[in-house]
Amino acid sequence: MLTPWEVVAELESDNSRLFKEAVIRRESDANNVELFRGFRAAYDAMVTFGVKKVEEKKGDGKGITSVAFWKTAQELADRKLTGNAALSAINFLRMNAKEQEWNQWYRRILIKDMRCGTSDTSINKHAAEQFHVPEFTCQLAHDGAKHESKVSGKKIIEVKLDGVRVLTIAYPNGQVDQYSRNGKELVNFEHVKKQIAKHAVFFNEPMVLDGEIMSANFQDLMKQIHRKGTDTANDAVLNLFDIIPLAEFQLGKGTQTQTERSAALLSWFMPIEANMPNVTVVGQETVDLTTDLGTARFKEINAQAIAGGYEGIMLKEAGAVYECKRSVAWLKIKPFIEVSLTAVAVEEGTGKNVGRMGAVVFEGTDDGKFIRVSVGGGWSDKDREDIWAEKDAVLGQVGEIRADALTLNQDSVEVYSLRFPRFKTWRGFVSGEKL
Repeated sequence: MLTPWEVVAELESDNSRLFKEAVIRRESDANNVELFRGFRAAYDAMVTFGVKKVEEKKGDGKGITSVAFWKTAQELADRKLTGNAALSAINFLRMNAKEQEWNQWYRRILIKDMRCGTSDTSINKHAAEQFHVPEFTCQLAHDGAKHESKVSGKKIIEVKLDGVRVLTIAYPNGQVDQYSRNGKELVNFEHVKKQIAKHAVFFNEPMVLDGEIMSANFQDLMKQIHRKGTDTANDAVLNLFDIIPLAEFQLGKGTQTQTERSAALLSWFMPIEANMPNVTVVGQETVDLTTDLGTARFKEINAQAIAGGYEGIMLKEAGAVYECKRSVAWLKIKPFIEVSLTAVAVEEGTGKNVGRMGAVVFEGTDDGKFIRVSVGGGWSDKDREDIWAEKDAVLGQVGEIRADALTLNQDSVEVYSLRFPRFKTWRGFVSGEKL
């Protein structure tokens, strides 16, 4: 049986998707337990080692055993090793390891990036169930415009924030981890984590705090998230709107209603609010849309939210439990639509934009409808020059496009376009990924 690092080297040697899938199936059939143990540690978002940088190695040591590595890895994951002690333990392993086993295997587990063209999705699709990686998901909202019949009954209303979704896991021992909605660990908001860590002791069990982090402006926030260094955006504020026990979150479904969860969040937050200047709880109001008074209040809150610069409002079913999927229990109400599409082409402009980008063509599927649209609005002059100079750099990237409405393309009954599209922002860490 091949060693895990030999398999990783093989996966790196060929960019063919079919080749990589065949290798995964072959190793699964061969019961390569050690390989898939490492893949799981690297791809399971809930496993973190608390280290930001792990050095590569040149030259061979005597080699290290799997037992020695996993003992240290578990102590790192449990935060029994932190700070200088963690660095010393990792350096000891690195100094004794052989070059290939360290650089192509053990180091990549610790940095949680196998760098060989595999992912949790490919593992779960092509390996036996015993080797599957737990998927990281959270509750997502549906567009209220597409579910008008659900905009009724008793609803909890809150403003819709224009930031980045952050799932914060707080452990009673003070450990705090943060993730994007698709499971990418976020490490550049240490000031927020420290404030929560001081008060995690009030939890009886590990809890997931669901919220949206916001900075002075969205572009500054995205730069902060992508920053590889340890600098922090100290103006960033985490706006919490939900809470659920980690055990229930991992099962994919909670037991408490929205009303009960909102009350539990406030019960934890209110006594310690003064000690957390960078953490707040989003305000909520319950209205009954079956009454004229409730309907009038709903319209009033929506108008106030738009006037205040928010994206719109969120409607939440008071009696619904938290489910880690897109659910009509949460509805977003906006005066416009936003879709995430992939850049597929760059078009030269006309007039003052001759010789630079005039528009970027985006494609993608949203709510079962295939959309292709040329987006010429929302770009700065610098954007147009930079994109035209490096056209290939944006291809495959996911952009968030804002528009007034979805329209059927005049030349096709299957392809849709957008009315008055304008570019809002790029999303994700890598090509094809959305935060």
